[in-house]
Amino acid sequence: METVSVNQFRSNMKNYVEQAANEHEPIKVTRRSGGDFIVISAEDWERDQETLYVLQNSSLMKQISESARTHVERSGYTPTDGEMDEILGV
Repeated sequence: METVSVNQFRSNMKNYVEQAANEHEPIKVTRRSGGDFIVISAEDWERDQETLYVLQNSSLMKQISESARTHVERSGYTPTDGEMDEILGV
């Protein structure tokens, strides 16, 4: 993660915002008095919020764990050829 001072950020705000949005890398902005902050694209923030929601939802985590187990054991649901064609858009 790139780190810049608040003065650098203020002087080049447009460039730093474009960089965070286009490169999907957060930028840490430091202040002399502390209270640093992070600049992150809205898309990345929303993705991170969704990830946190899933990680904090025990029901979803159990479903993911069960799915991983059945995948390894090859005992989960196997779609029909027609379903696979639909999934793959064939």
